[in-house]
Amino acid sequence: MADLVVKNGILVTLREELPGVGVAAAGSKIVAVARDEDLPPAEHVLDIGGNYILPGLIDGHVHFREPGLEYKEDFGTGSLAAAMGGMTCVLDMPNTKPPTGTPEVVRLKQRLAEEKSYVDFGILGLVVQENVDQLLPMREAGVVGYKCFLGETIGNIPAPDDGMLVEAMGVIAGGGLRVGFHAENNPIMQHLIARYKAEGRTDALAHLESRPVVAEVEAIQRLALFALHTGCKVHVFHLSSKDGMDTIAEWRAKGVDITCETGPHYCFLSLDEYGRQGSVVRMNPPVRGLEHGQALLEGLVNGKVTTIATDHSPHTAEEKLNDDIWKAVSGFVGVETSAQLFLSEAVNKGRMTLPQLVRAASHNPARTWDMFPQKGALQVGSDADMTIVDLHKEWLLDASKLHSKNRVTPFDGWRGSGMPVATIVRGQLVMKDGQLVGQPRGKMVRPSGS
Repeated sequence: MADLVVKNGILVTLREELPGVGVAAAGSKIVAVARDEDLPPAEHVLDIGGNYILPGLIDGHVHFREPGLEYKEDFGTGSLAAAMGGMTCVLDMPNTKPPTGTPEVVRLKQRLAEEKSYVDFGILGLVVQENVDQLLPMREAGVVGYKCFLGETIGNIPAPDDGMLVEAMGVIAGGGLRVGFHAENNPIMQHLIARYKAEGRTDALAHLESRPVVAEVEAIQRLALFALHTGCKVHVFHLSSKDGMDTIAEWRAKGVDITCETGPHYCFLSLDEYGRQGSVVRMNPPVRGLEHGQALLEGLVNGKVTTIATDHSPHTAEEKLNDDIWKAVSGFVGVETSAQLFLSEAVNKGRMTLPQLVRAASHNPARTWDMFPQKGALQVGSDADMTIVDLHKEWLLDASKLHSKNRVTPFDGWRGSGMPVATIVRGQLVMKDGQLVGQPRGKMVRPSGS
């Protein structure tokens, strides 16, 4: 006897769509994947009416701001937004107050999140100049990987010097986890920022021009070179350019284990948005327009870009909206809207298949961050995480109706079709038809090897 059966749908795997195949869960785990007529009886049966069953979607890059910055977001509001957007698991970034740079803060963040999170979560530990001795203790505390900031961004966390970075990457390699990088060359950016400020520029495009493609490419070259010599597995957060993608492919060919992610804003926003929305679009690294966006989307399809992640970065409207681009804060929300944007702009427009979406938004994030097969798979023994998708459901994105604590988004007012209509986390139905129906029972995911 199962606790939950999901049936009358189309199961999506990495390779195919399987009509009439459903999933049974007992407790938190999948106990059967079979044709509907062969599924066991269950206490609860969810008839999804011909919609699609995807392995639970994972957003591998969110800033839920807790501890220390709860006025922007917290694990309650952030995870609610995630569940409403079809996400079953998220990875939280370490630039909080205090930063997630010791095992004590890892355990603090775990406790705070498990009190209120509606979805499961992994935690990334911070790499800075002073904490190499904390990297392995953070692994023991349960982080799924690490993050290092190479360029100035929110929180003003300084990068370690190259000597310390090589040492840290050697330590991380010994622990078997992956370290991800905010990959921008800081001296290039600071030089240009100072120039444009001196020239009196305050327009939104000055932000884009102060963070050129070469700043991303150089940072990728450096981290990949260090990875080659230390044997460290590496990841590039929020990849924004075709040139960066091509550079990653070159280092993979040299044997470096290097993954990367991009998000809906890089894939779908044009440069016109700078003139139309100004500081709303400000993000680090910047949105570079459709020439790069089309290449990045193709990269998600052909595998050059490993995963979809949002860099969900909530700020108050007062922080975000300013006619002087240097006074505006970078970042905006994304965890609730990513899936519907990719369903509408990629899948329903024939630019991506549902199996390709599953690879980029579920399977690969789980593999990248050592959570597979607990996450990212619809197979017996895996967590019973599922995202149910209606490809025909039409939507109007109204920022005021999002569930984050702060809701500024450049996608406000967009229309489309294709929407997550149910979110199941470890066998619990959390969201159904846009309504919260579950409880905050999210748990921290530890690396599968631990």
